[in-house]
Amino acid sequence: MFWLGIIILSIYVIVGLEVTIGSRKIRFLRDVNPSTENLLPSVSIVVAARNEERNIRAALQSLLDLDYPHLQLMVINDRSEDSTGDILDEMKTGDPRLEILHLRELPKGWLGKNHALWQGSLKATGELLLFTDADVVMVPDTLLRAVNYFQTEQLDHLAATPEARMPSLFLNMFGVTFGFFFGIFTRPWKAPDPKSACHIGIGAFNLVKAENYLQSGGHKTIALRPDDDLKLGKILKQQGCHQQLIYGAGLISVEWYASIRELVLGLEKNVFAGTDYRLWFAISGVVFNVVAILWPFFALLPVFMASAPGSHWAFHSRRDSSPSSSFVA
Repeated sequence: MFWLGIIILSIYVIVGLEVTIGSRKIRFLRDVNPSTENLLPSVSIVVAARNEERNIRAALQSLLDLDYPHLQLMVINDRSEDSTGDILDEMKTGDPRLEILHLRELPKGWLGKNHALWQGSLKATGELLLFTDADVVMVPDTLLRAVNYFQTEQLDHLAATPEARMPSLFLNMFGVTFGFFFGIFTRPWKAPDPKSACHIGIGAFNLVKAENYLQSGGHKTIALRPDDDLKLGKILKQQGCHQQLIYGAGLISVEWYASIRELVLGLEKNVFAGTDYRLWFAISGVVFNVVAILWPFFALLPVFMASAPGSHWAFHSRRDSSPSSSFVA
């Protein structure tokens, strides 16, 4: 047990150092200058929406308020069963810049979101495509900063992390933990390295050159992948695209999960897919978490119990009341 503890501690130190050093290589989008001096490419924002009546109005209004000069905003209503379609039509009446595509059917061999984003990309006219979700809110200069960084770093693909907002302490604790393990799993600081297989993609903000997206096959290539954001980054990286991750905290926000039920359903949909459906990988992850995270607490439990107030009194009381001590008396 002692050596197992040493091994686990060593893993913590090694992984902690890599995450700390690696994450420091990633910049914050808020530190990028929102300049309009450079020649800016046109951008098409493509949003897939299905049953998003709770958040879509605020999200789309934030996109309409972006202070970017050459912008197309396209929303694909993917067979919504709530009032999402009505909200979209109402918003379009108030702002004709909003382009709406209502999908009624899902072709065989597709997941809904991937099909919606692919259909939107075929109608997009921008030099750059920004894929985002229907519950993501951005401050007005977000896109301007992102495109400036995109051009300065000569990128083909830029992913940005949102600031996740959730209504309870437990969900926020989960969000922090998930972010840490997501970083360990993807190692996004190595995504710019063409010699590394590490890649990155974020559903809240995937900005990509339209030319590279179409050449890679885009969402048509990953038509049945529920982890479409990360896998989009993978096929772009395999094509030779120069990609990076940037932190969008303070500029990009999303209500990630509003309840435990949504959390469970989200993990159920994405976690196994994230391992590329490798059963041995999924089982190894479970074993690692049990051994490296849960086991230390159980291993230390006897120590805490022995040092707890009253524990020595309880021990002597049990000893004095044992059958053998009564017999001696």
